[in-house]
Amino acid sequence: MKRVLITGAKSYIGESVRDYLMTTPDAYDVHIKDAMGWEPQTSDFDGFDVIFNVAGIVHIKETAENQHLYYDVNRDLVIKIAKSAKAAGVKQFILLSTMSVYGLVTGKIEKSTPTNPVNAYGKSKVEADEAIQKFADDSFKFACLRPPMVYGKGCKGNYQSLRKFALKSPIFPKIDNKRSMIYIGNLCEFVKQVIDFERSGLFFPQNAEYTRTCDMVKKIAEAHEKKIKLTKAFNWAVRIAPLNVVKKVFGDLVYEKVDTVGKYGLSESIRMTEK
Repeated sequence: MKRVLITGAKSYIGESVRDYLMTTPDAYDVHIKDAMGWEPQTSDFDGFDVIFNVAGIVHIKETAENQHLYYDVNRDLVIKIAKSAKAAGVKQFILLSTMSVYGLVTGKIEKSTPTNPVNAYGKSKVEADEAIQKFADDSFKFACLRPPMVYGKGCKGNYQSLRKFALKSPIFPKIDNKRSMIYIGNLCEFVKQVIDFERSGLFFPQNAEYTRTCDMVKKIAEAHEKKIKLTKAFNWAVRIAPLNVVKKVFGDLVYEKVDTVGKYGLSESIRMTEK
């Protein structure tokens, strides 16, 4: 049995991973620690084999007044957690990072692509990644996960915007784009494999296949027995639109096809998200 501590309570991903691992209670003893206002001590990590850190500031509008929170939590707190965990003899530290460290709205990202964050969220994350990497050695394995958009039942973020559109609009632009995404069930399975095989390094966990935005929207509508027509009539307007939000929805943004998980395909994952 492996003892796993998830640092960061009330995290969608953290709680999903906990629930997933606990379906095999003979293999994992999982605990979650609230990181709010926490000053990590070595004794907090005694007896744990694995730390999965999901503590972080995300999904809030960044302002000049709150920028410091990103560095206080996403960087400084996380580094303290890793340092204390290593001192306690923890064997593996898994860090939930983000695609945002690359600062791209469109493009293809490979393991060799340099980071280039454009906001405090991305900068604080990459600074934590780089600092913890320096702690890594044979007795303290470090796995850095940088998933793309995560979706699943109860998720926040961009998926909810697509969902609202799918349930309200009778039409949606049929753009032949490609996006790396990952269903929460696939992400949980990936984390499980990282723990089981004590893996270390940089990982891009993603669904086995890239996703077209229009296909996702159509499947969301179909899950609610709603008809939506995909049309190319407005494609010209989408292509010339300068707004980043349009590029985020209809542009190509993919990881190289590594670290893929095919346990749940797109159709099944949307049905499970929407049920």
